[in-house]
Amino acid sequence: MELTAHYPVGAVSSVTKGTVMVVDDNPANLLLMEEMLLPCGYNVRSFPRGRMALAAANKEPPDLILLDINMPEMTGFEVCEELRLSPQLSGIPVIFLSAMNSAESRLQGFRSGGVDYISKPFQFAEVHARVGAHVRLRQLHRQIETDKSCLEELVRIQVKKISDAQMETIFAIAKLAETRDDETGRHLERVQAFCRLLAAGLSEDPRHHATIGSAWINNIYYASPLHDIGKVAIPDRILLKPGPLTPEEFAVMKTHAALGAQTLRMVHYKYRDNGFIEMGIDIAQSHHEWWDGSGYPDGLAGEAIPLCARILAVADCYDAIRSKRHYKSGISHEETCALIFRDSGKHFDPAVVAVFSELSNIFQDVWNRMSSVTKAAETEGLNRPKRKERPSAATGVLSSIGYTTCL
Repeated sequence: MELTAHYPVGAVSSVTKGTVMVVDDNPANLLLMEEMLLPCGYNVRSFPRGRMALAAANKEPPDLILLDINMPEMTGFEVCEELRLSPQLSGIPVIFLSAMNSAESRLQGFRSGGVDYISKPFQFAEVHARVGAHVRLRQLHRQIETDKSCLEELVRIQVKKISDAQMETIFAIAKLAETRDDETGRHLERVQAFCRLLAAGLSEDPRHHATIGSAWINNIYYASPLHDIGKVAIPDRILLKPGPLTPEEFAVMKTHAALGAQTLRMVHYKYRDNGFIEMGIDIAQSHHEWWDGSGYPDGLAGEAIPLCARILAVADCYDAIRSKRHYKSGISHEETCALIFRDSGKHFDPAVVAVFSELSNIFQDVWNRMSSVTKAAETEGLNRPKRKERPSAATGVLSSIGYTTCL
């Protein structure tokens, strides 16, 4: 039960200074404490047993607990120790109330988690001073925690604004590179979505638990548009050539992978702890490597190819194969899947292809939904003027049927 003292109404302060919980098995002591604290403006809650006080504190934590030591069921030391085990209650200061004034009892009180000691019989001036000091400290501590949380939230919002602005700028640069030789519309956005799907699917494989987490998935989502950023450095006479590329011209075209990675390394030199840029380097450098080692620029094979680049290869090629070019029609979802399955273990990482197989219906839905937006824009006249495109002499996943993609 909770005890409440009777006192003259006019003697009570109209301002509540804080909530003080008093725990003592002696009703006279509870009444005395209430008579001391209520007129000073404190909200006083009194309990004769430790377990009752713990239950009440869990429902509504006080600012301070005045705790008797010798009580039935649970001693004050035991109550204090249980308070310290609770994340919600561990920060509440506890002042012990006791006629036990030995050094050992005081030390035991501090060891159990108490912050102060008031000896019986109570002196009003001492009670008022100690209670006031600890209530103010508790309230200041909580205010600091609140201010800290607010500051952290403000910092988080500001960092997100800066990060969003940086991502938008980088994406705009990647789109600029894409528009020089691509008219598929929303290619980068679809590749982002496909990379996220594949990465999330691979994260369920125990072999990748330690690598692929939420931050890794976000990084590949934002870094994937950088895969062809090196094409900015390819001369127009090669990038926009309407006819097949000569072997010499294709050799120049292939340099876009290393050029893109080199550009991002210069950025990374200034921002060394940026995981997004690190992944962008791997993607730009290695997204044309083949699982069997026949890709470029480094001839990497198998798991020597960065995982993010292996994921990008499937995502990029799926979209490129399906997309309509001026020199070819779009390929159906079923035909595209068949081509990717055929090149599993040759061009593509079999583990990534396995996840792609499980998610292929979702790939089709994403492609249809995002492509419909592009078609609507074209209908409204928002597409660019047409230009004659070229089939390339380079080899690629569709070379067997006369088309080349994923350059």
